Order: sequence, then C-alpha cells, then structure tokens
Amino acid sequence: MTEPPQTEEGWFVLHDFRDVDWDAWRDAPERERERAISEGVDYLQDHEAVVDADEGTSAVFSVVGDKADLMVLHLRPTLDHLSTAERRFEHTALGEYTEQTTAYVSVTEVSGYVSDAYFAEDEEEVDEGLKQYIEGKIKPELPDDEYVCFYPMDKRRGEAVNWYDLPFDERADLMAGHGETARKWGGKVDQIISSSLGLDDWEWGVTLFAGDAVDIKDIVYELRFDDATSKYGEFGSFYVGRRFPPADLGAYLRGETVPTSDTEGHHAEAEGGHHHGDGDHHGDDGHGEGDGHHDDGGDDADEADIRGQLEDLDIYAGQPHGEDVYATVLYSEADAEDVAEEVDGLRGNFEHYDTHVKTAVYEGTYTDRVAVVSIWDTASAAETAAGFLSDLPGVVSRAGEESGFGTMGMFYTVKPDYQEDFVEKFDTVGGLLEDMEGHMETDLMMNREDENDMFIASQWVSQEDAMTFFRSDAFRDTVQWGRDVLADRPRHVFLA
Repeated sequence: MTEPPQTEEGWFVLHDFRDVDWDAWRDAPERERERAISEGVDYLQDHEAVVDADEGTSAVFSVVGDKADLMVLHLRPTLDHLSTAERRFEHTALGEYTEQTTAYVSVTEVSGYVSDAYFAEDEEEVDEGLKQYIEGKIKPELPDDEYVCFYPMDKRRGEAVNWYDLPFDERADLMAGHGETARKWGGKVDQIISSSLGLDDWEWGVTLFAGDAVDIKDIVYELRFDDATSKYGEFGSFYVGRRFPPADLGAYLRGETVPTSDTEGHHAEAEGGHHHGDGDHHGDDGHGEGDGHHDDGGDDADEADIRGQLEDLDIYAGQPHGEDVYATVLYSEADAEDVAEEVDGLRGNFEHYDTHVKTAVYEGTYTDRVAVVSIWDTASAAETAAGFLSDLPGVVSRAGEESGFGTMGMFYTVKPDYQEDFVEKFDTVGGLLEDMEGHMETDLMMNREDENDMFIASQWVSQEDAMTFFRSDAFRDTVQWGRDVLADRPRHVFLA
C-alpha cells in the first residue's frame, strides 16, 4: 500500500445551487414578491454575518449559464450547521420560488504535501508563519474578488495511470510543481480547495476567485498542461458567476446588473467576510472594510488632488495610481523582536509570490511603535497579506484607520554615509512640527534590517493642516537638502 498524506480539516463547505422559477416569479403578486425579497435578503445577510455559528463565512453569487441561477456558499464548523442553513433557506418565502438544482458538500483541508514538519508536530520546525498559512487554508476568508468559478475534480485511477499507486515523494513533487505554476497568479486568483472524499461524488471541490474572469480562464488553461493535471486530473462541471451583496437581491430578480453601481462593496452588510465569535472578522483588514481596490473612486480622487497640490509646490508625490506599489501597514504594541520573529515566517511564504515586493518590520525613532509593512504589486495581494499580518501579536491599528489625516506613504532610502545626517535633520523638522497647528504626531520609522530604509508616519487633524506644512519654507529647504542625501527618489506607496 502506498503512503497516504496526512490531512488536517477545517470548516465544512456547502455550495448550494438554485434555479429560480421565473414563470412563477413573474406571475406572483407584487406583495408576495416583496415578501420573498425581504426574507431572502434577511436570510443572506444573517448568514454573511454568521449569526448561526461561532465562526464561518457565507456569500451569494449570480451564476451565468443554464446550470443554475444562484449559488449560495456557506463555510461552517460542522455539517449540522450546513444542514440547518440549507433547510432555513427552504423555509423562506424566496425558497418557494427556487429549486435546488444541485449541491456540493466538502471540507477544507491541508495535507502533508504542504509540510511534513507540521504534521510531525515538531514545534521547532513549524514557524508561526506556516501555522497562520495553514489556518488561512482550513478557515479561509472569502476573497474580495467578485468573480467565482467552482468545479469538482478527481485524481485519475486508470489502468495505465493511477495517482494512488504513485509513491508519496513522487506525488509530493508533482504537487510542488503544480503549486509553482499556480503561484504565477498570486494576487490575481485566490482559491479554496476542499476535500469531498466520503462526502460527495467527486474527491475535491475547487473554488476560484478573481477580479477579472479572464484570469480564471488563464489559470485553468495553463494548469491543464501541468503534469499533475494533464496525466492525473479529471473534472466535473464548471460553474461561473459573480458575487453580489444581499441587498442587491431585488435588483437581481428584476433582471438588473449586480452588483449595482451604487453598492459600496459586497461586504457592506456583513461588515467582513470571515467571522469568529461575536462577529469580529478575522483580521480587520479591508476586505470590504477598507476596500483596497478603491472601486468607488473617492480615494483615488483625493489622492490625485493631494498629488496635484504637491506637484504644484515642486514636491515629488510618487507615480500615478496603478504605476507603483501597494502597501499594508499595521502598527503593533508588542516587542519588536517578537513581531520580527513571526514576520520572518510569513515573509518566507510571501516570497513564493511574484507580486511580493518586500515585507519588513520598522521601529519608531521617537515612539515605541512598531510597524509591519508589506508591499505588493497589486492592491488585492496587499489585502490578502493583511489577513495574515493582522494576527501578529499586539496589532492595534492599520495605517489609514487612525483619526485625522495621515501622510504615511513615502519611503526613503538614504545613502549610508548620510544616515546620521538624515536622522539629525528629522530632529530639526520634528521640532518645527510640534509647534504647527493641527499636528498630532510624527515619527521616523526605521527598518530593523536596514537602517537606511525608512518612512515618515505623520498624523494631522486635517489635510489642510498637513498641506500648510508642505507649503512651508522649512519643508522646502528639507526637500532640497534631501536630494543630496537620498540614494533614490522617495518611493510613494498606496495604502491598500
């Protein structure tokens, strides 16, 4: 008998596919339709808020094609939770106008292909980053990306080719190559892999999420040429759709495009996608709370206005939106050494992704504040990283969440010979800031691993107060002086 990989399971998963009886819906009195919409919205909002369990996550999607009209996705700690959720839908007035075309039951899982050390329970070899990575796999957040694709799959058991006859090491090598191919889409495509052995007709369920539906097509296409798939993969039906917030249910049933244009994000009603206990989401990091994609355009307009004002003053303000990088910045009150130790483990996982630029720990020069900065090529990748980083010890806030107007976003690389001069210059500027109206706090944050890499985190009562400083002679003199001591132009990042 060949060696099976060890596994660890997390949440049970139900993909609940529904057809709408459109003839009955059109013939129903307006009062009955309104009641069905109201009860349907309540059901979906309650389950996205996870009022039925201590932890989990849910979402609703419109499905394109003739296989189904809606997909309701639930992840919960037990099968009983899924059974209850399924039956509660049938008891809503909306349930009277739908029929379950199919459903798929599975459980999130990680296996020994990920890490032998983890399953050996060798605490010295299992770093905190790996533990958080596995936690994210078995208790995943539903990604912010709106497009979804679900399909079941098996590993081939033919007479000539049989996955289950392969030695463990060979299977592990094939899966490692498979993962390497998939990592090209890091930050573009997220996935939830769930096992259905003994639970449904196929062996696994695969759920892909992306901001662009073409990325889903591209990753599935390229992986078809991967040895683990081309020789050993067999697939069932594919379902594709788009997520919409429960409040848009009425618009969907009226035939309108969803999400509707005036929706501020499909997590608005649930206030987050991944819930524990009393409803606090796992990592208050912006999957709908801060919306790193800036879909509503408001933050983009503010950023452009600020940049324009700075450029009028001949102050470099970074590249235009979309041409530079995105950062997640979290502040911690824990000991910097403890934070750095855990960040090391996470960084090892982040470096597998092409979209990762850097992740580092910075310490305040004048405060005890510790900042963890993770910089990525895309906003969605930075948002995903935030979900892991938010579990670091002592995290108290995320840049952009503080009160007032924050100017964090400029990273400076100083020529080594001028590092001390730069810090002294900041001392002088810091003294001027203390006397300025509207100034709250400013600190020079320095990379623990590279003292020449730093950023300035500054908080003001209002944007106009900060702009008053930027217009001052003192700041202009500092900028002119900085041109001689900086190794490169300041790098502007956008907070994701």
